[in-house]
Amino acid sequence: MSEVPASVAGMSALPPAPFGRMITAMITPFTTDGGLDVPGAAALAEHLVDAGNEALVVNGTTGESPTTSDAEKDTLLRVVREAVGGRARVIAGVGTNDTRHTLELAGAAEKAGADGLLVVAPYYNKPPQAGLLAHFRAVADATCLPVMIYDIPGRSGVPVTTETLLQLADHPRIVAVKDAKDDLSASSWVLANSGLAYYSGTDVLNLPLLSVGACGVVSVVGHLAAPAIRAMIEAFGAGEVGRAITLHKGLLPAYEGVFRTQGVITTKAALAMAGLPAGPVRAPLVDATEAERARLRADLAAAVLEPAAGGSAAAPSGSAPAGPDAARPGTAAAAAGTAAS
Repeated sequence: MSEVPASVAGMSALPPAPFGRMITAMITPFTTDGGLDVPGAAALAEHLVDAGNEALVVNGTTGESPTTSDAEKDTLLRVVREAVGGRARVIAGVGTNDTRHTLELAGAAEKAGADGLLVVAPYYNKPPQAGLLAHFRAVADATCLPVMIYDIPGRSGVPVTTETLLQLADHPRIVAVKDAKDDLSASSWVLANSGLAYYSGTDVLNLPLLSVGACGVVSVVGHLAAPAIRAMIEAFGAGEVGRAITLHKGLLPAYEGVFRTQGVITTKAALAMAGLPAGPVRAPLVDATEAERARLRADLAAAVLEPAAGGSAAAPSGSAPAGPDAARPGTAAAAAGTAAS
């Protein structure tokens, strides 16, 4: 097990982070016959916390929430809560495009021991901004848990506008945004005019969003590279901008590789290649092809998934050292690159 970087909590250059700074949106492990892999979920959650995650999102889109039942969601949340104990926060994905159903999931998550709620903008039915306001406020009123709004118009079909976010910021339990709008100008405006905590929801924009005031990340690539991403956050918060940029550059092949196709598909393939619980995806997703797995192995071998000893970044496999800040391949990349298909 790799050494976890020093905690980034409380660093003066970074704003407060209500859920911690390094968060991974966890996949849901399934058995070979497609059932919920309960022991696998517990083991993966423990692994992710050991790797440096301060919180996990359970039952998000990366957890295949569109194809898991409410009963499976409840089981998974309770299993992860028990597995990580007090070592990490557990954030429950409860967003749907039906406010009534979302409220039911929010109440169930509170009973199951969640520390917070992730609520995506209602998708497909494209409500107006007044509908989004009513939806998010209803969820925030339904429990005593803090709420993170998930703004991802590429999937939901409708953005949560700057004006709407500023109005939502007045609610005492709406405390954060998972930002996958990929609009640094809009994010900057909300950050400048509200107390909302921003989390990068697009891995390749993790460092750029930190630079305009984000407090942390909700990552998919964190399944594979939490040590390097957390070290990047730590470096930026400490004012070591050059080191943060070096780590960001080293992570680019992993960001590219994981999102060459749908991210759950590649993440489960990478975890399986590394011998970690994952299992198949559920339809309509399809498992990675051998060609996709081979490309993913190459991408991960080229990436820096763990910072080198002494705090420097690491060079990808096959690269020549380039001075004191050059790096070595991460063990996760090596595992993914050499494991049997």
